[in-house]
Amino acid sequence: MTKSDLEELKDKIGFFQHERLIHLLVTLFFAVFALVFLAMGMISYIFLPIFFILLIFLVFYILHYFFLENHVQYLYKIYDKMQEKVKNIE
Repeated sequence: MTKSDLEELKDKIGFFQHERLIHLLVTLFFAVFALVFLAMGMISYIFLPIFFILLIFLVFYILHYFFLENHVQYLYKIYDKMQEKVKNIE
């Protein structure tokens, strides 16, 4: 285990963080549009099927976002362990 391995993991954590941010924005986008179509569905029932479709997508985006979040936290733990091992080697 070397410092280059540590830097490589740090770069991959950065990629995961970027993907996590993008998925958070997409999740918020779907949530806002689902609420808009729910409000429009209260006026006219023709918008309710769109609301339910967006709701299904929203549930899957939330599940995927939690998957990304858990894996980023796991990578943080691995990074900390690797950092300790590199310190002990030097």
